[in-house]
Amino acid sequence: MAALRFVRHQRTLKNMCGRYVIAKATADLADAAGADWAAETLWQPSYNIAPTTSVPVLVERAEADGELKRELHLAHWGLIPPWAKDTKVGARAFNARSETVTEKPTFKKPILSQRCALVADGYYEWEKDSAGNKTPHYVHPANSGAEGEGLIFFAGIYQWWKTPEGKWLLSASMLTMDSPSPEDPDPTLAKLARLHHRIPIALDPAQLDHWIQPQDLSTEEAQGLVASAAEHCFDIAKTWHVEPVGKAVGNVRNNSPELITPVR
Repeated sequence: MAALRFVRHQRTLKNMCGRYVIAKATADLADAAGADWAAETLWQPSYNIAPTTSVPVLVERAEADGELKRELHLAHWGLIPPWAKDTKVGARAFNARSETVTEKPTFKKPILSQRCALVADGYYEWEKDSAGNKTPHYVHPANSGAEGEGLIFFAGIYQWWKTPEGKWLLSASMLTMDSPSPEDPDPTLAKLARLHHRIPIALDPAQLDHWIQPQDLSTEEAQGLVASAAEHCFDIAKTWHVEPVGKAVGNVRNNSPELITPVR
């Protein structure tokens, strides 16, 4: 680990984002992210990514000559703190609330020096009507997908955990914030608000540069960085498409391109 020091499957209303999509294979994903693929295992497109699975995370580390290098690694989606006895805690820590990320024992150390971005072509969220019926929606940039260059970079944090066998496991969590108002004049933001009261924090290119920079921050500096990322999130979200999709995505065993096909 020293050589690489980066300085329930079921969705509930309490937790989001709980399912997302990476439609690009290894080479296209690395190219779109502007990074080298550093994981031992290649990435196969996945259209129904759930917590506790391995997901690509974008990190930046300093080379021996001081030059910064961006890499994609695979991490367990669900942060596992060093004091955890097993990986089960990760099933409850795949999201981190931005408002308390510098305070909670699981997250307060990683946010200071171990920040990453989780990359995605899009994510799913469910809209509940007055009768209690839930309709899944696919949220994504206009130019995302297997052939597109678009990606969402979600603000994240990572942590190394030593397994009982003595191996090191990389894990990560995605930051969320309050959704916009359902009465927002922007139709996309209003729609996102109706889907869920929380939204994952997306990073624009400038915010991404600051977020993954391998430097140690004070608590106050980390709070400022989180606030700045959250401030710019809605401007990014305005550009997204929000489209209803079939209910098959509700079963994590379903995993095919048809899951992101809009239904009317």
